Amino acid sequence: MAEPKTKYDRQLRIWGEQGQAALEKASVCLLNCGPTGSETLKNLVLGGIGSITVIDGSKVELGDLGNNFMLDESCVGQSKAKSVCAFLQELNDAVKAKFIEEYPEKLIETNPSFFSQFTLVVATQLVEDSMVKLDRICRDANVMLIFARSYGLAGLVRISLKEHTVIESKPDHFLDDLRLNNPWPELRKFAETFDLNVPDPVAHKHTPYVVILIKMAEEWTKAHGGSLPSTREEKKEFKELLKSKMIAMDEDNYKEAIEASFKVFAPRGISSDLRQIINDSHAEVNSNSSDFWVMVAALKEFIANEGDGEAPLEGSIPDMTSSTEHYVNLQKIYQAKAEADFIAIELRVRNIQKKLGREPGSIPKAMIKSFCKNARKLKVCRYRLIEDEFNSPSISELQKYLTDEDYSVAVGFYILLRAVDRFAANYNSFPGEFDGAMDEDISRLKTAAVSVLSDLGCNGSTLTEDLINEMCRFGAAELHAVAALIGGIASQEVIKVLSPS
Repeated sequence: MAEPKTKYDRQLRIWGEQGQAALEKASVCLLNCGPTGSETLKNLVLGGIGSITVIDGSKVELGDLGNNFMLDESCVGQSKAKSVCAFLQELNDAVKAKFIEEYPEKLIETNPSFFSQFTLVVATQLVEDSMVKLDRICRDANVMLIFARSYGLAGLVRISLKEHTVIESKPDHFLDDLRLNNPWPELRKFAETFDLNVPDPVAHKHTPYVVILIKMAEEWTKAHGGSLPSTREEKKEFKELLKSKMIAMDEDNYKEAIEASFKVFAPRGISSDLRQIINDSHAEVNSNSSDFWVMVAALKEFIANEGDGEAPLEGSIPDMTSSTEHYVNLQKIYQAKAEADFIAIELRVRNIQKKLGREPGSIPKAMIKSFCKNARKLKVCRYRLIEDEFNSPSISELQKYLTDEDYSVAVGFYILLRAVDRFAANYNSFPGEFDGAMDEDISRLKTAAVSVLSDLGCNGSTLTEDLINEMCRFGAAELHAVAALIGGIASQEVIKVLSPS
């Protein structure tokens, strides 16, 4: 067997050693091992999940061979859970795999405490009633839960846990943390060593744009009563001021300064999103607080004291036109400030841990450093109970999306996935499941859909005939292509919620 670092090399680059370690410690339970469940577990087994338990009480039928790559002809008549488990084990012998021949619905009804032994449960192809019960069970046991379902050409993935905290949220777009309008003493002192009116053209064109913007922002504030450009006209005037400082048209550093001038206009202090996190009730830590909230408590103290209203500096700067000497010196100034901020927050973290009676080193230094670097990008996700989603929906949002051309089909399928469960509860089969009853099933499904819409407070709203007909045409089929897609998304979400903060 290959060494773990070689075996999992590509994924280690994505979610790091801490993420991989969390994956290898996790114990995952799969409910129903049809194609959706099998595809989800396949991705997790290949990724090195710690252990899997497959729950399914059905036997393999001929029809299963056409949509589940984890089964072959030798499996027909055998336990589906046992057969799928054996194939999954072959993919990675480092994963502990076991199976239980039991129908998930029965386990949910008769042995709810069974689920408390797992880190996470992946529940596939469950109907509404079972989803609601399992969600409550997992919440009470503090077990993560992910629902996945394929239904014809439609499908859904739904995460359910009390709270998921994220340190490295990796947003697509985020403003550099350069403090151009609020430089600290060392950065201000460095900028003061430059003269923007220097006659030497070589020195003029190699002044970093960070320095140009800091000096020009100071010049502007002195001339405008201490305020930065705020209106559209003022921002335009500021850019013209930058242009006026150019002594040649080929000065890339000044062009960069003009393009990056919007960074000067960014408001000082922390964002409303970060303020909401540090003011969250969980930031008042106690003996039950997670490491994330301990660090948030330290961050709150830092912002009010050493940070002077700012989050810790990230410490990185973008590439820019500059002499090597100037760039390296500027880089060192940012790195030194980031290190000082980290040391201040680490000290506060250790003091909070001591007050809580915890081992001061229990939060790794690397985690605190990552927290400091990503402090402006922290995320806290909380998920509603399935029961609340079903019984207390946001009526205005539903009505809005039902009439929105871009979302109406997706919301229509969501309504119909609930309607088919209502249909199945009444008629003991799904619409279109049996030949010869299509017209009657379409009519019944339409009635069920109207009932769901009414219960959701969307009286008068309707779904298109084409959508209802399509749902009946699916006949509750679990197609492999769709199951592979849904399973891929579900496994991706599993990895996200398992990864440390």
